[in-house]
Amino acid sequence: MGVIHKIGRRKTAVARVYVSEGTGVITVNKKPFATYFPTATLQYKVLQPMSMTENATNFDVKVNVYGGGSTGQAEAVRMALARVMCEVGEGNRAILKPEGLLTRDPRMVERKKFGQKKARKRFQFSKR
Repeated sequence: MGVIHKIGRRKTAVARVYVSEGTGVITVNKKPFATYFPTATLQYKVLQPMSMTENATNFDVKVNVYGGGSTGQAEAVRMALARVMCEVGEGNRAILKPEGLLTRDPRMVERKKFGQKKARKRFQFSKR
């Protein structure tokens, strides 16, 4: 099979995933998976495409991820793994597509405009 390389993005986070056949070891930025994503929610998000396609223990995964926060990084890794699972098996796309794991979430932070406090909040106007 060799090594499959895919990229996933979410907000400003970018995840590069390298998947090869193995025993299910996941390393994120040269750290163990459970150390890098400590909460159960983030771990569930990352493992979702592999558990849905029943490949959780069939592959070794190496991830390089940067940018954004922890949730954005977890969802970027999830998208990259979903893309890998589609390439691994023919029927996996039919499983992952209805769950929305292959769709890039385009929502980004709106930029701050000059003359305003934030992106949409204005400075307070007083008549006195």
